[in-house]
Amino acid sequence: MILPRSFYDRPTVEVARDLLGKVVVHGSAAGRIVETEAYVGMHDAAAHASRGLTPRTKVIFGEPGHAYVYFIYGMYYCLNIVAEAEGSPGCVLIRALEPLRGIALMRRRRGVERLEALASGPGKLTLAMGIDLRLNGADVTEGDFTVEDDGSPAEHPIAEGPRIGIRKAADWPLRFWLKGNRFVSR
Repeated sequence: MILPRSFYDRPTVEVARDLLGKVVVHGSAAGRIVETEAYVGMHDAAAHASRGLTPRTKVIFGEPGHAYVYFIYGMYYCLNIVAEAEGSPGCVLIRALEPLRGIALMRRRRGVERLEALASGPGKLTLAMGIDLRLNGADVTEGDFTVEDDGSPAEHPIAEGPRIGIRKAADWPLRFWLKGNRFVSR
């Protein structure tokens, strides 16, 4: 079942926690979300939204349930899902996936064989899933790029801690992951 827009029209931290265990689907590739980070709007110095409404951040200020994809370090794309009501900029960075379908395609895209290494980080997962700037603003509640609930029960408890790879507000405990899952980023 594709998650409805109402799933995302809630506080960002709730969405970040509740996305764990859900499945990102893009074409024939799919992976279970095992790690997320919440970016909670204009008062969060680490969030792109803290700079206000710009052409780059327009998607974050828009309707919930859309992808915010951006290019980082001149080489990687990052996938975020917009949360909160329109005008209230919150988003969830998808940090790691457990590959489920299209694994041969993911291996070709990444040039790696080891299953645990395919999507165990934000840049790795976008490469494996074929996600780039063309999907910035895409509605993940319909089409061939969606987030779904496959009904699988949670196999691991949720852990939380500081976000990774940022300098501002780095100590905020807004990173969530499935404790003990071997596909979480390192």
